[in-house]
Amino acid sequence: MNKNTTSHTLIQNFLSETELQAILTEFNYTDTARKCTVSTVISYLISAATNEWKSLRHAADVGPSIGLVNVDHSSLSKHMKALDYAIMKRIFEVIVGKLNRATCRSLMMPKKLLSIDSTTITVGQTRLPWAVYHGERSGIKLHVNFTNDTAMPLQIVETTGLKHDGPIGVKLEDKRFILVCDRAYFSINKVDRYVTEKDMQHFVIRLKDNIHLNLKKPPKGTRTNDSNVTDDFTCTLGTPQKQTKKRHRVVQFTDHRGKDIRVVTSLMDVTAEEIAEMYKSR
Repeated sequence: MNKNTTSHTLIQNFLSETELQAILTEFNYTDTARKCTVSTVISYLISAATNEWKSLRHAADVGPSIGLVNVDHSSLSKHMKALDYAIMKRIFEVIVGKLNRATCRSLMMPKKLLSIDSTTITVGQTRLPWAVYHGERSGIKLHVNFTNDTAMPLQIVETTGLKHDGPIGVKLEDKRFILVCDRAYFSINKVDRYVTEKDMQHFVIRLKDNIHLNLKKPPKGTRTNDSNVTDDFTCTLGTPQKQTKKRHRVVQFTDHRGKDIRVVTSLMDVTAEEIAEMYKSR
């Protein structure tokens, strides 16, 4: 993003005043401010992130120099606290929906890759006492799905930092895409469900090292001499106590550090090398 582009211009381009007012109405929010309106607050937030301003006081000092409304830092603080987080999330969803053309793709189009991942943001425990993480820190975890070709998010689910990734990943599934996930998102029930649903959810998911692989059968096809794929087969996964009912394809390959990676996939008509590249692209 060009730092010389004002936030006010960005808001006008991607979120009209009519759309903003519709969102505020949706959440029963009445904007009574004369100067520090919701639009002004959003402009300051985006500009602060873009320009890496150090504080609200700093933002209020330099904001007018790039075309923002002249407001006091205490007024910014007051109105930010009063603004419901759900409103900001809804605004984000609207803007992303406009920017990401992938959201408009037809289900009949060739499937693209959709990665699922999470990141945890930590602060001092006193700032978020309801989200205790580790030691004296609190944490908020953002679970995100994003298209590999645009690197832009489609959906975000926020939780406290200690929430496990796997169950939240279900909320980020999208059958228009091939899901690419780390091992935290794997489960026996999940991969069976993906391939038995009427409208299949295609996937490439890394396997945990302790997952048992049973009754291996190599698929048809050959690999090139310079392939980084070390194994390719179908099998059932798990122990006798808990095991997949369906056979699944597993591809094993080495990454750029020489480490062995195993992924399970629903894709049967692509090469093992292509599957390895799909996972490495996340």
